[in-house]
Amino acid sequence: MSNVSVLNMEGKEVGTLELNDAIFGAKIKEHLVHQAVVLQLANNRQGTQKAKTRSEVRGGGRKPWRQKGTGHARQGSIRAPQWTGGGVVFAPQPRDYSFKMNKKEKRAALLSALTSKVQDKKFIVLDELKLDNVKTKDMKKVLDNLNVSSAILVLGKENENVVLSARNLPGVAATTVNTLNVYDLLKYNTVIATKASVASIEEVYA
Repeated sequence: MSNVSVLNMEGKEVGTLELNDAIFGAKIKEHLVHQAVVLQLANNRQGTQKAKTRSEVRGGGRKPWRQKGTGHARQGSIRAPQWTGGGVVFAPQPRDYSFKMNKKEKRAALLSALTSKVQDKKFIVLDELKLDNVKTKDMKKVLDNLNVSSAILVLGKENENVVLSARNLPGVAATTVNTLNVYDLLKYNTVIATKASVASIEEVYA
């Protein structure tokens, strides 16, 4: 099992923590990580884009001029795709972009993302993360102490003061263990977790 330093909110080392290799030392499966990211982005798409085909656009029921003898190219409708105001060829229609992954694949993708952060030394463990008040400045000070600019804060349970204090910082987000996902782990440069949240992750994914 690998050990990581445990820091306080001042950025000073106050101990070490032994990580479970089954979770933080898993085999990295890049194809599943990629699939998990595509899954989340696809499932977030509304799929409501719509344009009218030539059968749906209004007008154009009459042939604009006779077939021969006018000097113009033959036309059957003023709502054909080549006309201004005409229908769209292969117009986009509402559709569902979502798809599914197996639970084991989702778990393997998440463990791969966590393992990569640990291997890249982008995984910071705090003894605790508490703020008495909602203050963006206090949250910024904690991140400066840790020498971090872009981070996802993983909390063991919902902490409103931390969530609201981090909300206005660019490149910073807060989440809980039960809403942790691959996309957020990869989007932010560093993962900052409390000892309690690490224990929760090991309990959930053990």
